[in-house]
Parts: sequence; C-alpha cells; structure tokens
Amino acid sequence: MGWMDEAMETLRPWIGRVRTVEDDIGMMAVRRVAATFDVDPDSIKRGQELPPHWFTVFFAETVRQGELGPDGHPNKGIVLPPIPMPRRMGAGRRVQIMGRLKAGEPAIKKAEVADIIPKTGRSGDIFVLTMRHTIEQGGRTIASDTFDAIYRPAVPPGQKTTATVAAQARKDQAWTETTQLTNTLNFRYGGITWNAHRIHYDGDYTRSEEGYPAIVSNGGLSMHLMVDAALKHAKGNLTGYTARLVHPLWVGDLIEVRGEAQKDGKLRLWAADKNGVLCGEMDLEFAA
Repeated sequence: MGWMDEAMETLRPWIGRVRTVEDDIGMMAVRRVAATFDVDPDSIKRGQELPPHWFTVFFAETVRQGELGPDGHPNKGIVLPPIPMPRRMGAGRRVQIMGRLKAGEPAIKKAEVADIIPKTGRSGDIFVLTMRHTIEQGGRTIASDTFDAIYRPAVPPGQKTTATVAAQARKDQAWTETTQLTNTLNFRYGGITWNAHRIHYDGDYTRSEEGYPAIVSNGGLSMHLMVDAALKHAKGNLTGYTARLVHPLWVGDLIEVRGEAQKDGKLRLWAADKNGVLCGEMDLEFAA
C-alpha cells in the first residue's frame, strides 16, 4: 500500500459529509458585490433577483482567525478534508442554475464532499477534491455547483512551480471583453468572498513558498468575469455552465475573454492573458 492509499484511509470517511452555511444575502453585502463588478449598488432593491451567477460570491465560511493555516486557508479538517498536501488551487466547475437568488432574503448552501481522488500526473502526486454546493432559498433549489480543487506537494525552496504548461489561446473569436486584474479588484473580490489564501495578496509568500512569479489572481474572479462577458453577448436565461482553468493569471495582468457567437442556446468562450496564453475555457447553456 502506497502513502496515498494510506492517506485515503483517513480521507474516505469524509466523502458524503455535508456542511450547511447560512447567509442572509444582506443588502450591504449585495451592494458591495455590485460595486466590485461596476454595477450601480443603489440599483438593486430588496427582493430583487440577482444575476444568475452571483450565488458564487455569497456563503463564505466564517472561520475564526486562530483556525487559519499558514497559507491562509482554514486548517485541515475544519471545513475541508485533511488532504496531506499544502498547495490548493481551483481547477474547474460544473454549474446548473434553476433560479436566482433574491437580495435581502435568507438562503443556505449545503456543501458536500462529493469525492477525493488520488492521482499521479506530469507534476507528480496530486489529490483532486470534488465539492458539490447546493444553494437553496425560499424552500427551492437555486443552483448546484460542483467544482474541483487540486492539491499539490510543496515547492522546494528556491524553485518555481511546474504545475502548468502555457499554450496559446485561439484567435478566431467573434467578440472579446477585456478586464484589468487590478490590485483593487483582486482585494475587493477577496473581501466579498472572505478568501484569505495568501497567494492572492502576499507576494513574498507566493514567490518563496508556492513558487509563483507574482501574486495569483483568484480563479473564482476569472470565472465570474467570464460569465459576465458571456451575458453581454448571449440571449436567453443562463441555465448552466462548465468551466476549466488551465493557467494562472497574475494580479496586475489582464484577462481577455474571447467568445464564439451563440448557437442553439450554447455559447463557448475562453480566456487569455496579455501574452495570449490560454487561461480558461467555458461552455454555457441558455434557455429562451
């Protein structure tokens, strides 16, 4: 039995566990989200339906300061399974949307550990954690959000991470939307989602401990901006999407979302950095 098999003896009982998080979707929080994404905060009234993907920025885990680990994430075993690897980064998600959150009305998120899979890949041993979040408000399911996070070993001191390989993004897009990933946007997104992962604000830690060349822009922010871009160029109601992140974006860089024309209720888009490197891909579905 290898060390990963032994680790699974501890991790396997976590699969199927559900943690419930309450959120009042308070008006001040809603207005801060709106302001972060350059929407008039005073335009949203209590009881109003929010954009279809905004559920991803609420329901933050309010973990006590003393329960945070050295990387800024909650200590292992408090919120997420105690996977014995120090570096965690989001990889992709599969979202189904059945309704929209309403501002100022209580809601809950049921966070289930859907699976934990040990793998050995190009960059060595990894664990893939799959979480399933079910969002409910007013007695009905609003959305189901299943996402994957990859856990990797520590980077040896003085070395750079080798987790990603750059590939050029397609240039045959029908439209583009570009956003500067400024320090203030990164800070505000981290604030509204209560994300204390140090790779998103602590440059010394990011370079010395995790081997990245610069502060890493939040992957959740990238996905949010990708959906924002899609909604500007699509017709109908968003009913779901799948997303995959393939290369980091750095704070201070830009994200250029490139998309195809909508066809038969489907829209495909992808994201590139300032050098044209492919950073993410997304497929969205819309209903009339």
